[in-house]
Amino acid sequence: MQRAALPPGVKQIYGRVDSGFYCREAVEAYEECKARFTISARKTSRLVEELRRAEWKPSPKTDGDAECEFRYQPDGWSKPYRFVALRYEKTRDEMTAEETEQYQLFETRQYKYRVLVTDFSEPIHLVFGFYNQRGGAENLIKEANNDAGLTAHPSGRFDVNGNHFQLAMLAYNLNCWLMLFNREPQADATALRHTTLATSRLRFLFVAAKIWRHAGRTGISYSDHYEEKGVFERLMNRLRLIESRGSGYAPVMLPALC
Repeated sequence: MQRAALPPGVKQIYGRVDSGFYCREAVEAYEECKARFTISARKTSRLVEELRRAEWKPSPKTDGDAECEFRYQPDGWSKPYRFVALRYEKTRDEMTAEETEQYQLFETRQYKYRVLVTDFSEPIHLVFGFYNQRGGAENLIKEANNDAGLTAHPSGRFDVNGNHFQLAMLAYNLNCWLMLFNREPQADATALRHTTLATSRLRFLFVAAKIWRHAGRTGISYSDHYEEKGVFERLMNRLRLIESRGSGYAPVMLPALC
């Protein structure tokens, strides 16, 4: 992991990775570049014993039934680290199904566990909250790869591919910005559901229409089958109202985004 390769504006590096990176080498690499990390732990027999001996308490701020934390040094690691865990009680159906399956290493008979090793000092629910955002980030990366052309490397030169990457991310972020302009006036921007690039293209970009010119005027006629015409016109009207004001822009709808 080369910290020197990062832009100078990067102040702090964060890592949240699955159990494929649960090893001494990954932890030491994070520590070497002063990155804060949260890694999903593999449930070895020693770690399961630690979970059984741990002091558990209710976990009202997570989806777990109980939570705990402890210091633990896996085999081959240079020092103990902080481990945080959530415990879930198995349903009767899950326990019955396991009576004929004896290969579980990740669980005990009565409980299921989620365990993270981390250098975070924050409360357990915040550590898991940070890690849980990883799934959403992976979906966004997948969307950028498939729909914004992020994985299409047009050149054998690194600088050219770097420019392509920046343009692909600009297109992706512009789409997200466009969808914020399309929200209902009373909507809470922080509670909006994500609209994928593929969906917004079908609704607002790949539109059957005809451009006409008559008597010095230019206009667009949409297909009678275009169901989003009203929403599209609202979006275009908002975009036309954008104007600069001081060092920023005047709001075109209420509530304005902060």
